[in-house]
Parts: sequence; C-alpha cells; structure tokens
Amino acid sequence: MRQGQVLQTPAFILHRQPYRDTSQIIEVFSQEQGRLGLVARGSRRPKSRLRSVLQPFSELLLSWSGRGDLKTLTDAESAAALMSLTGDRLFSGFYLNELLLRLLQRQDPHPELYTHYRQTLASLALGRHVGWSLRLFESALLEGLGYGLNLACEIHGGEVLDPDGLYEYRIHEGPTLARPEQSQGLLVHGRSLLALAGAGDAPDDTCQRELKRVLRVSLDALLGDRPLKTRQVLSSMKH
Repeated sequence: MRQGQVLQTPAFILHRQPYRDTSQIIEVFSQEQGRLGLVARGSRRPKSRLRSVLQPFSELLLSWSGRGDLKTLTDAESAAALMSLTGDRLFSGFYLNELLLRLLQRQDPHPELYTHYRQTLASLALGRHVGWSLRLFESALLEGLGYGLNLACEIHGGEVLDPDGLYEYRIHEGPTLARPEQSQGLLVHGRSLLALAGAGDAPDDTCQRELKRVLRVSLDALLGDRPLKTRQVLSSMKH
C-alpha cells in the first residue's frame, strides 16, 4: 500500500459539488478518519461507474490517496442499500449532513458519532419518531464535540433532577431551579432532560418541544451567526 493510501473504509457522502468538466468534490464522513474532502475524478461522466455509486444516505466503502487537505478518491462501492428518504425525512437527512459539515473538523475521527449517524438515517428511513431521532442525534453530536448536555444534576447544589421540577437550562453549564416568578430563560422540566439522558422511547410532545429548544440553542452557540440552510428551507415550506 502506498503511503497516504486508505482502502475500503466505511463512509457516507455529506455533500457534492461539481469540479472542472467531469469531476466533483465530495465531502464525506468516514468511520475511521472523520470528515474528509475528496476529488472524484471523472465521476460526472455519463458512463462513469461512480456516477450512480456516489449518493448521499448510502453507506459506501471508499478508497483514496494523498497527503493534502483534499485527497483523491480511487475507488468506491456500495456497502449497503440506499436508504429511502422522502419529504420531511429527506430534509431531516440533509439537516444532519449540514450539521456535520459545519461542526466537524476535517480528519478528526468520531467513530461513535458515525454509528449514531448511521442509526439515525435508518430510523428516518423507517419513519420512526423522526423528531425524537433528530433530538438524540443532536445530543450525541454535542457530546462528541465536547459540549454534552448536563442531564443529571442541578448545577448549584448538585441535586439529582426532579422529574416534576422546572429548571432554567444555562448553555454550557446545565439546569438550575427556575424561580416561580421567572418567565424568561430556557425553561425545561426535569422529566424532559431525564428522558434524553435515558435515550429510550420518545417522550410526550411537551418534553420534545422543550428539548428541541434546549438543543437548538446549544447548537446555535457553536454554529455562530450563519444560519443553517436546511432550517431556512423548512421554515419557508411551512409559510
């Protein structure tokens, strides 16, 4: 094997863009090496075998070579069937991809997050609790980035969360008991945070709405001022 060559490692395509006349640059999320940029030479030619293989939401076995930031794809084959995503589930898949593109550094491995991503796509394809699947992935992403939510204890006294207690969630810190007269802040019930910690079946709608707000604000703190394109598209579709 040549130095800088990687053979048949599991990966998913996050984004594709044309490059020169017949090639494309693909951003991939690989199980062993994290996010990578690859040049797929000739892959846009009508008769190229790679043209039909290089599709999002299908786990692939990719081979590449090179030492720079942008490597050269040398081979690709399907490792599993293409996951069928339509409608909101398709946009949910693109939302996951955009999060990974924006928040992961290149060549920073996240094997556990890779497993979460694959499982989340499978859940979306089956139409199982789409919103809850996204919340679990968002939580796993924050954990993988070193910003995991505090889902166990109140931050000041260290008391275990009361399922019926109302808390103010402070980003990058955790929950603190909310004052009865408090009407502002990121309010969430203990049972919502405990449901996310347990990662079991989907909780009730109130819990999911609270967690969606907490996770969105936590992610926005990392994303900065530039909004996610997938959120903008989904928002415009609802108006």
